[in-house]
Amino acid sequence: MVGGKKEVLYGIHSVLETLKSRRRQVEQITVAVGRQDRRVREILALASRQNVGVQRVPRMALDRLAGGQPHQGVVALVTGSGPVSAEEVLATMGSRPFLVVLDGVGDPHNLGAILRSAAAARVDGVFLPSRGSAGLGPGVVRASAGHSDKVRVATVPNLVSLLSRLKEKGIWVVGLDSDSGSPWTEFDYSLPLALVLGGEEKGLRRLVREHCDVCVRIPLAAGVESLNVSVAAGVALFEVVRQRGDRRPSG
Repeated sequence: MVGGKKEVLYGIHSVLETLKSRRRQVEQITVAVGRQDRRVREILALASRQNVGVQRVPRMALDRLAGGQPHQGVVALVTGSGPVSAEEVLATMGSRPFLVVLDGVGDPHNLGAILRSAAAARVDGVFLPSRGSAGLGPGVVRASAGHSDKVRVATVPNLVSLLSRLKEKGIWVVGLDSDSGSPWTEFDYSLPLALVLGGEEKGLRRLVREHCDVCVRIPLAAGVESLNVSVAAGVALFEVVRQRGDRRPSG
């Protein structure tokens, strides 16, 4: 779903994957003078096919466009792609959904890394709370290497209400909690599934944990309290993939 907000994306992968996905309208691409490598040529070829204007400027001008963020010599002005609706995700998730619910992941780098893993695992949709979560800004897109546009992301005002709704639809709500539950590999992820992960500092909030059907944990060595949430997400997501078999597209 394309919205009207304009954003500046920076970085080779962010711009390239945004052009490939076509879920955002790319208005203009700006490239550093002298940058002529293979990946830039691929960006320029896609831009030409999509009638996107390209300009060359000195690297210092790109530094200003990117607000001082690392841009790798490529910046794009895009019409921002906001979250889809929860109804859109639920209407298109199929008979055996694989969903992710994030309970307040506030760091854009963590959110971007999770969305990259979710895209790789072919998750059907990701739900974020409308408050207390990182938004889908340029930092998230860059941290996901541009793959965030491949995932349907919806924001909801109340995660507890969402979890109740998912359970009414026959979806198992599984919380990943470092303090409780059986080892994460012992659950049957072939079932319709919503995997719930907590935020960086507090993990799953009490009410969210209480609305999970079951909690699982990743056993850690003594003295290690927890994993980074994006690392834990990758571990859990690909256990689902392993149990369900090959989810790659057939084409």
